[in-house]
Amino acid sequence: MTNSAASPVSFRASVVRLPQKGMPVTIEADGAQRSQLAAEHGLLGVESFRADLTLSNWKGDGVKVSGQVSADIVQACVVSLDPIESHVEAEISALFVPEDSRLAKIHTGHSEEILIEADGPDGPESFSGDSIDVGALAEEYFALAIDPYPRKEGVHLETEAPHSEPAEKGPLAEKLAALRMKR
Repeated sequence: MTNSAASPVSFRASVVRLPQKGMPVTIEADGAQRSQLAAEHGLLGVESFRADLTLSNWKGDGVKVSGQVSADIVQACVVSLDPIESHVEAEISALFVPEDSRLAKIHTGHSEEILIEADGPDGPESFSGDSIDVGALAEEYFALAIDPYPRKEGVHLETEAPHSEPAEKGPLAEKLAALRMKR
């Protein structure tokens, strides 16, 4: 899920010795990072991007990442292509466990299965090493908060062509007129 090489806001946070009250992490994107975010997510611009996170211990060897990501973005209206300024926010809540942790997998016979509940919260993600890319995680939540079909206020898509007479009367025009009459 978190691919640090691809994230413009990559920030690897060490999870070796987390304080009992948790470790705060703040990520604020600079101009170059905001430009990369805009390009990667099909936006006209990213005016601001900030993630305020807390990393804390979870069930012994796991890590809980919680917090919020917020951004001011500029998108193109899907109808008029005019720029639309928007504010996006997303609550972040994710669990991570070392890839060799007993919390990541259960053993059933000779195969390993990951615990997943369809209606429950997401299961923990595994990580290797002693750090987690919380910047890439924040970018994922940012991406999910973006409206995929932004529409400028008051702009509507024309669903029916205006009623006008066809330039020529031909067989197709007559059939279309007959179909309209049946409605």
